[in-house]
Amino acid sequence: MSFFEKLDEKDKTIITILSEDPDASQEYMAEQLGISQPSVAVRLRKLKSSGVISKLVGVNPAKMGVYMAKVEVTTRNPLGLLEAFKDCPYFVNGFLVSGRSNVCMLFLGENIETIETIVDAHIRPNSDVQNVEFNIIISTVKGFIVPLRMTFKTAENPPCGSKTHCRDCHYFQKNKCLGCPAIHQYKGGLWKQNNKA
Repeated sequence: MSFFEKLDEKDKTIITILSEDPDASQEYMAEQLGISQPSVAVRLRKLKSSGVISKLVGVNPAKMGVYMAKVEVTTRNPLGLLEAFKDCPYFVNGFLVSGRSNVCMLFLGENIETIETIVDAHIRPNSDVQNVEFNIIISTVKGFIVPLRMTFKTAENPPCGSKTHCRDCHYFQKNKCLGCPAIHQYKGGLWKQNNKA
């Protein structure tokens, strides 16, 4: 029996309330459910400990004024590609998917050219990559929150494993790419406190 089959209507109502307002109080939920606040606390504890609900802190890309791209990739090494980008500041999330493409990656940046450069300079040249489709996300129907790391420890090499540093890259030199804040070679404003380029 899967966990969702164990959820009753009160559990489902709690999940719905938190999906609409993550800061909803236990008192409010108790009032909506017609049960006591301690009963809500017990249900919340069960839902959290099982991993069914969790809290995500992040930014709303539309409110932040940044761009988000969906990059669909066909590759012979999907796990290796996702692993290579897991610490990239621009990388939001990645998914193994079925269909013509087997990897879907989400990137966020303050301009389209930088995200496009990541794709052109770091994904397309990968010998395991067979096909790439790059699309900018124009809008979302529901609010979308993205975890975003704003500070970085000093790194000697790019977290994506690139052998080329930004200062040696023609995309960076020609201001097509803003660079990598993780190695402090960055010309943009989003991660400005790390700007030592």
